[in-house]
Amino acid sequence: MDRLVDLVDYGVIGILVVLSIVVIALSIERFLFFKGIDYASYTSRNKLEYDLSRHLQIIGTIAANVPYVGLLGTVLGIMVAFYRVGMAGTMDPANIMVGLALALKATAIGLAIAIVSVMLYNLLVRRAKDILLLWDADHEK
Repeated sequence: MDRLVDLVDYGVIGILVVLSIVVIALSIERFLFFKGIDYASYTSRNKLEYDLSRHLQIIGTIAANVPYVGLLGTVLGIMVAFYRVGMAGTMDPANIMVGLALALKATAIGLAIAIVSVMLYNLLVRRAKDILLLWDADHEK
C-alpha cells in the first residue's frame, strides 16, 4: 500500500506538474508566434489558420483532462486512507480526516491547472480568430 501512496504523491502529482509545464510552454510559444506574425504575408487563409491553430488542441486536451488525472489521485488517496483505517481497526476521526485531506490535494492541483489551461486556451483561440478576421478584412474582394 505504500507504493500506492508513492504513486499518488509522485506519479499523479508528477504527471500534473509535467502537464502544467507543457501548457505553459506551448502557451508562451503561441503568444510569441501571434505577437510576431505577419498575417498580411499569407496568401492562403487555410495556411494561416493552420499556422495559428498549431498546438492549440494539445492545450485544450490537457485542459479537459487534468481534472480527471487529479480525480484519479484523489480516488487512490482515499483508497489508501480507508485501507489504513481498516488495518488499524479503529475509527479515529483525526486519522481519517488527515488521510482524506491529503487525498484531495491531487484534485485541487488538477482543478487549478485546468482553470489556467482553459483560460489560456480561450485567450489563444480568440487571438487566432482575431488574426483570421484581420486577414479576411484585408483580402475582401
